[in-house]
Amino acid sequence: MRFDVLRVYTQKPAGIPAGFFYKEIIVAQLQQLFDYTGHLPECPTWSEDEQALYWADILEREIHRYHIASGEHQVVRFPEEVGCFALREQGGFIVAMRSAIWLSEPDGTLVQKVCDNPSNPRLARFNDGGTDRDGRFYAGTFWSPDDYNGALLVRVDNQLRTSVIQCDIRGANGLAFSADRKWMYTSDTPNAVIYRTPLDAQGEPGHREVFRCFNAGEGIPDGAAMDEEGCYWSAMYNGWRIARFSPEGEQLAEFRLPVRCPTMVCFGGQDMKTLFITTTRENMRPEEIAAYPLSGAIFTLPVDVAGMKKPPFRSR
Repeated sequence: MRFDVLRVYTQKPAGIPAGFFYKEIIVAQLQQLFDYTGHLPECPTWSEDEQALYWADILEREIHRYHIASGEHQVVRFPEEVGCFALREQGGFIVAMRSAIWLSEPDGTLVQKVCDNPSNPRLARFNDGGTDRDGRFYAGTFWSPDDYNGALLVRVDNQLRTSVIQCDIRGANGLAFSADRKWMYTSDTPNAVIYRTPLDAQGEPGHREVFRCFNAGEGIPDGAAMDEEGCYWSAMYNGWRIARFSPEGEQLAEFRLPVRCPTMVCFGGQDMKTLFITTTRENMRPEEIAAYPLSGAIFTLPVDVAGMKKPPFRSR
């Protein structure tokens, strides 16, 4: 199923005088990946070697794989909610479930516990995560009571050592790393803010700073990805859209969607110019699902700039 969607550019081209508002609207083609709707699809991850898309359905406790050329769809089931995962260099996954982070075989067999959830697992499950340029794995938690900033961000290094990188978060999301290796981006979805954190030459984080905040009606920043030009692409949950931001935090473009709640984006395809978009139907009333039956679907969108590749998790 294909849709013509609005692709709205708000960056001023050269020659437009200061003080003039500029908006260019182009029709872009959004396509459903295949006939599938999930409960809470998240963490889309492109495998360049396999030319396949992986993603988690958190609440269904699953990791999915879809091979683009053949249309083969596989589902791997786990004993707990799968907040996020990364493909391992040796094969299989590193997977952050509610109570712990594990290494697993490709079929989901758990082979080694890396660490327990350092949050209270009854109140905070793992959520968004991924790898940095050195193949280290990051996983953030989501504080379910929503009464204070009780979540955090954990890193697993290449020796399987675990450390808490950041705290004072209500719902960790939006992890992405800049092409120049100088910045880590994260979002705190319930608090409607995107942060960026400077990284030193070893990839160690400094003091985070606010990158952009959002007002009511704009949507709130969920999962994200970076492109090769240093721009940050955010799934705007409750916002019906994907937004692209410059390294200075200016919105350059947005892509309107036929569903309310996108959850995350990643780049893929042979040229890394396909944007994969996961969406959800979690907590939606039957009337909304009936009105917007593609809530929970995965979409693809051709874009003009290549995205950053996600390295596999590397352990020694």
